[in-house]
Amino acid sequence: MCNARSTSLVRNLAFAAVALAGSAATGEEHERGPVVRTSDGPVHGISSGGVDRFLGIPYAAPPVGDLRWRPPQPHGRWRALRDATAFANHCPQVASPFGLPSVTEDCLYLNVFRPARGGGDDGEDDEAGDEGRERRRPVMVWIHGGALLVGESDDYDPARLVQHGVVVVTINYRLGVFGFLAHPALTAESPEHASGNYGLMDQQAALRWVRRNIASFGGDPRRVTIFGESAGGLSVHSHLASSLSEGLFHRAIVQSGAYSLAQPSLALAEAQGQAAAERAGCIDQTAACLRATPVEALLAALLSSTVVPDVDGWVLTQTIGESFASGQFNRVPVIEGSNHDEWRLFVALSFDLVTGPLTPEQYIDAIAATLGVPRSTAKFLASFYPLANYPSPDLALSALGTDAIFACNSRKAVRLLSQQVTTYAYEFGDEDAPQLFLPPVSFPYGSAHASELQYLFGLSSTVMAPELTEDQRQLSEAMTSYWTSFARTGSPNGFDEPFWSPYDSASDAMQSLVPPVPAVETGFAADHQCSFWAPTP
Repeated sequence: MCNARSTSLVRNLAFAAVALAGSAATGEEHERGPVVRTSDGPVHGISSGGVDRFLGIPYAAPPVGDLRWRPPQPHGRWRALRDATAFANHCPQVASPFGLPSVTEDCLYLNVFRPARGGGDDGEDDEAGDEGRERRRPVMVWIHGGALLVGESDDYDPARLVQHGVVVVTINYRLGVFGFLAHPALTAESPEHASGNYGLMDQQAALRWVRRNIASFGGDPRRVTIFGESAGGLSVHSHLASSLSEGLFHRAIVQSGAYSLAQPSLALAEAQGQAAAERAGCIDQTAACLRATPVEALLAALLSSTVVPDVDGWVLTQTIGESFASGQFNRVPVIEGSNHDEWRLFVALSFDLVTGPLTPEQYIDAIAATLGVPRSTAKFLASFYPLANYPSPDLALSALGTDAIFACNSRKAVRLLSQQVTTYAYEFGDEDAPQLFLPPVSFPYGSAHASELQYLFGLSSTVMAPELTEDQRQLSEAMTSYWTSFARTGSPNGFDEPFWSPYDSASDAMQSLVPPVPAVETGFAADHQCSFWAPTP
């Protein structure tokens, strides 16, 4: 998931203040901030705290008018110096704890963060010439989460990662009905006879922008790591599976992204799209009607609480699970993991914060609603998670949801990927991780979904969470070291952190990310009942 913000205005004003403060210095670059020439035109950013920030750079044309539900198109060039000191629009979405509302379709922008000239902890710099090319920094491209429905790039401050000597790019991409609507009318007008994966195509366009331009920011286009959490992690899986993403990245990190290994067919996605079109008032089911429909009506037409890509035959030619099982995926080193208490966040959202704590009488029906199964099946599943084994029905349902949806699918992905590529598996398990998104409920959040984000990024939130403790800060340092070392070399191991072995199916060991020091864990499958939920060879 991504983080809610009370407003982006305060942050943008702060960045503007930094830029104004720097204008007293002499020289054009100091007056305007750092300047970089991209393939579309020059941009000037701001520098503070040892980090150069270039914000709100367009990587594709605005997907408006006739470009709604079409692959991203090139952005026009500019000649004058373009201001890149404030975040740009983010993509249309409704208000949520995980993102600010927006009705602006002009949203295909990215942000670049690099160590200020001479900064970083590894002695690399971005000087020109052959020596500079050899010393370019590894690049990490962050894909935000939010169920492919909500979220924005500007919630994530990657300064902690940048201080380890990497260049970080954060991106916006089309969401919800604008990013993932499949429909027969859209399929018919497509040269590839495909529809529904526009948000993934946006991400690919951003990666192509990175390939063209990141060297100008001191980054190495030959060392690009894509990483994302939740829907961002699902997106990373999608790029591993998509032949259209081949060569656009060289390593991949998946955080809590294995919840959907089986995507719907194009036909099924089109049927869902027709239902959404009817709700939006397009009874004639034409592309012209859909493109003329106001943003607000389209946002209201999508009733689902989550969105997934579809097997459209173009971006995805098979499901993610099939791709991993067949070995037909982009073979790069992978870090893959999940959080020990993922589903607690969703139990809080669906029950405690809506109707109050779950009662024993509601438990079976809650299982049925969570997994979309008949009540008889839910009753059978409850026998594996008896209420007597848990302090409350909320925690029983949380354990079941975590195991069925996240944990065991993550382990399945790890076991499949590791047969073909070097794979590093982890479980984030800080039981006292601060909760940034939601208010307190009747049970502890533990290491809930998205709770690991604050150990990698500075995050903005409407919920005031306590600062990390000294032990948690030590874990944060270990995680940022692992992530950036992986971006640098393809291995998370450096010199200071506990050794992290590649996953081996015989030992089934994972790195347990717990404060203060990560350790090896071997009981993951038993803890999450994976022999029941996701048996693998």
